[in-house]
Amino acid sequence: MRISPFLLERHFAKYEFDIPFQLSCSDCEPLALAELLEMASTESIGLWQNLKLSYTESQGNTLLREEISQTYDGIKPEEIIVCAPEEGIFLVMNSLLSSGDHLIVISPAYQSLSEIALSIGCQVSHWKADLDGQYRVKSMESLITSKTRMVVINFPHNPTGALISRAEFIEITQLCTLNGILLFSDEMYRGLEQDISYQLPCAAALSPGNISLSGMSKSFALPGLRIGWLVCRNPGVREELIQMKDYTTICASAPSEILAIIALKNRDRILKRNLQIIKKNIIMVNEFIDRNTDCVYWNEPKAGSVALLNLLNGLSSEELCKDLLEKQKVLAIGSHLFRFHEPAIRLGLGRIGFEQALKKLEDYLFSVVKS
Repeated sequence: MRISPFLLERHFAKYEFDIPFQLSCSDCEPLALAELLEMASTESIGLWQNLKLSYTESQGNTLLREEISQTYDGIKPEEIIVCAPEEGIFLVMNSLLSSGDHLIVISPAYQSLSEIALSIGCQVSHWKADLDGQYRVKSMESLITSKTRMVVINFPHNPTGALISRAEFIEITQLCTLNGILLFSDEMYRGLEQDISYQLPCAAALSPGNISLSGMSKSFALPGLRIGWLVCRNPGVREELIQMKDYTTICASAPSEILAIIALKNRDRILKRNLQIIKKNIIMVNEFIDRNTDCVYWNEPKAGSVALLNLLNGLSSEELCKDLLEKQKVLAIGSHLFRFHEPAIRLGLGRIGFEQALKKLEDYLFSVVKS
C-alpha cells in the first residue's frame, strides 16, 4: 500500500512539543493520571493495582466493552471492538473496501477518512458545506452513484464544529439503507454538545449496516490512552474487522483499558469539566471576533471542541500559521492542512491554555495586519 503523507500529523509532529502556545488542539485538556485515579471507586482501584501486564482480549476487555455499551441505547458489549481510534478507520477501510469502489466523504475532514480509501484505489467524492457553513443532506444525496459503497460522516464535525439535526442524521441513515450503502460515522466528539438535546444517536444503533467510531481521545480528554472503539452490529462484518485487527495491534494496552474503564464510570463528571472549558473559550472567541470583525468570523459551534475561524482581509491560512509560529510561538492549524481552500484556521476550544494563544493571535493581527 502506498499512501500520501498525513499533512496534519506531520505538521504536529514537527512542532507540537516545542511550541509553547497551542491554538488548534482538537482534544480537551488532558487529564493527569492522578486526577483520573482520584475518581476511581474501590473496585476500579483493585483492577488497577492487580493488573497483570499480559496480552488482552483481541476484541477488548469485557468490562470495558460493557462500560462503553452503557454510553449508547440499544448497543450490546459484543457489538463493540476496542482499537486505537486511527486504527478503527484503517480497519474499516481495508476490510470493507475494494479498488474501484466509490465513497462520499464529508469535507473538509481528518485526512485518513479519505486518504486510506484513495490508497486502496477507491474514488472519492467530497460532501461540502453550503455557503452558510451547513451540511445539507440533499447535497450529499446528489453525489450517490451506482458504485457508491460507503458514505463517511463526522458529527460533531472536525474541523468546522458543524452539527446536523437528528432528523437529518436519520435521513442520511435511511438514504444509505435504501441504496445498500455502508454508513461509517466518526463520532469522536459525541458527548460535547452545548445542550444535550443536540446529541445525535449512535449511527450503528439506527441500522445494522452502519458502523460508528468513537473513543477516549476527544470528549474524554485521554488521547494518551490510545483507546477507541468501533460499534458494528453486523456479525459477519464485525468478524472481518476483528480478523483484520490481528494484523495491526492484535490487542489493546492492558493499563489503558483499565484507565478507560475508570474514565467511563465517571463520564458525567469528565464531560461536565470539558464542557465548562469549551463554553468559557467560546465566550472569549466571540469577544475576540467582536473586536476584529474586519479580519475574522465564525459559525459558533453547538458541539465538539473545535471550530473554524474564517479569515478575511486577504489573510492566507498558510502565511498566517507560518507567521504565528515564527513571531508569536503559536502553533495554529490552517485550512490548507485539511486540503480546504477557504482561508481559515482551526480553533481548539477544549484547552485551558487557549486564552494565551488567542491573545497572541490578536497581538499579531494588531501589529501586522492592522498596523
